[in-house]
Amino acid sequence: MKTTYYLFKREFLGYFRSPVAYVFLVAFVLASTAMALYLGNMLETNDASMRTLFHYQPWIFLVFIPAIGMRLWAEEKRSGTWELLFTLPLTPIQAVLGKFFAAWAFILVAICLTVSMVLTIFILGSPDVGPVFTGYFGLFLMAGSFLAVTSLTSALTKNQVISFVISTLVTLVFLFLGWSVFADLLEGFLPMAMAEAISQFSFITHFEPFQDGVISLKGLLYFISFSVFCLFANVVVLER
Repeated sequence: MKTTYYLFKREFLGYFRSPVAYVFLVAFVLASTAMALYLGNMLETNDASMRTLFHYQPWIFLVFIPAIGMRLWAEEKRSGTWELLFTLPLTPIQAVLGKFFAAWAFILVAICLTVSMVLTIFILGSPDVGPVFTGYFGLFLMAGSFLAVTSLTSALTKNQVISFVISTLVTLVFLFLGWSVFADLLEGFLPMAMAEAISQFSFITHFEPFQDGVISLKGLLYFISFSVFCLFANVVVLER
């Protein structure tokens, strides 16, 4: 456990030793704010809620989270330091969890920096606190699923760019599954029951209740089980 904590601490603090991390944080906040204000017209909807900001976050995650996670294992493999890493009293599952939680914590920092939008909404109106809290909680869970996919793809290759591209494509599929247009397309050549079952694997489908102020047990189990499955596969890849 101490070794896992050491790895977590090393990885998490390592993000802030590079100016790239600060550029990322600023870019993430600017992208989130710009999409909410200019694409979503957040301040012109007369709706004192964070729903507009939450609506665009999955698409921002689609680019930013693979950019964070692509180096988790690919860089270790490329430089050969991953073999040195496992000379420590560290099991593959401890290594995977240490790196994953460090990156997840860094993403949490990025998400929390959008609190300026929350303050703006509270100044201009009287939003319901519940949907704000559950929405951010849902974002954190969904970010974990994005990151788990990226961690897995990073373990499969030595090339960070390949990891970025593959993880982006995979998460894009899980976003598209929630689009009604995509569901209608599936119903064109699959039985309706099967098409509806496939659409239930969408990140957006399970994130929507959190935006409405509901901590969905179904969504909670989905994001946790999805992340656990990807991390388990990550461990298997490293062991082999």
